[in-house]
Amino acid sequence: MINDDTALAAFAALAQETRLAIYRLLVGHGTAGLAAGEIAAGLGVPATTLSFHLAHLRQAGLIRQRRDSRSLIYSIDIDRMNAVIGFLNNHCCGGQPELCRPMTKEKTDEPAQRRRKVV
Repeated sequence: MINDDTALAAFAALAQETRLAIYRLLVGHGTAGLAAGEIAAGLGVPATTLSFHLAHLRQAGLIRQRRDSRSLIYSIDIDRMNAVIGFLNNHCCGGQPELCRPMTKEKTDEPAQRRRKVV
């Protein structure tokens, strides 16, 4: 369970276009994660800019970093992601939590022009 401060840090980290794109990309790769270079190439983000945004996501506890030989691999912290979702649903629907169960979609509702190519 997370508190208001940790939830706010997570939301603040995601309230920026590049960081949200990085996080969504990493969510798609689960715990396997991606190397920093693959993230940069997939999103068209310069390495220095990427490092800045990855640091924000790490500080908020949303992603993890590990070393694999010479590469830094970034992946989502599933426990933190679930805790943030749980925080949002904590007082859901006046005692009817089944109405707030997580839902996933196979297709996104985003307009095609907003989608970004990812690795």
